[in-house]
Amino acid sequence: MTVLPNTNSGETNFANDPKLLEGVLRPYERPQTQYLKSATVSVADGLASAEGRFSIPFPCYIDDTGHLNSVEVNICFNQLMYYLIAKVVQERSLSVFDSWSMDDYWAKQLPDILIARFQSNFKRPIDSADFTGEVSFAEFAETNRSRPVLKVDMPWKFWDANGGYAEGEVRMALVDPPGMKLRAA
Repeated sequence: MTVLPNTNSGETNFANDPKLLEGVLRPYERPQTQYLKSATVSVADGLASAEGRFSIPFPCYIDDTGHLNSVEVNICFNQLMYYLIAKVVQERSLSVFDSWSMDDYWAKQLPDILIARFQSNFKRPIDSADFTGEVSFAEFAETNRSRPVLKVDMPWKFWDANGGYAEGEVRMALVDPPGMKLRAA
């Protein structure tokens, strides 16, 4: 674990963790789909955010459009969001994930961490060859109808050095999170 110093009391920053990033990106088996190159995580006041550097030399599913598009934004969001959750679980840095182990994270990464809603707003085209993104935890809420779910609202933004910019918000559903039990009806 590498913790970066910060003069802001109560905030902890975690440097890029190449070994963790490699594990997080394992489901993206083809190297050309591993868009996230590095990431850092900041934790403060019971919330966390991750900032990542991305590079998409060419899209994995279409001819090169010359700019970041909505499919790639979704993939980039997923990769940075997976890294953020993995890092806070690994570092035990957010109480909402206290019941999670890294084994829990790896078991749940694909089948139980779901996008419930994805909203995007593209302001200016982003150069997909080199850009930055940020995802954050904004709010957590538990639901427990037919099975336990931790809902997480996550704003995101992506930008490049030339003024390209996109933003939006995602509602994540973490299904059957460790430590959360089904309530009796």
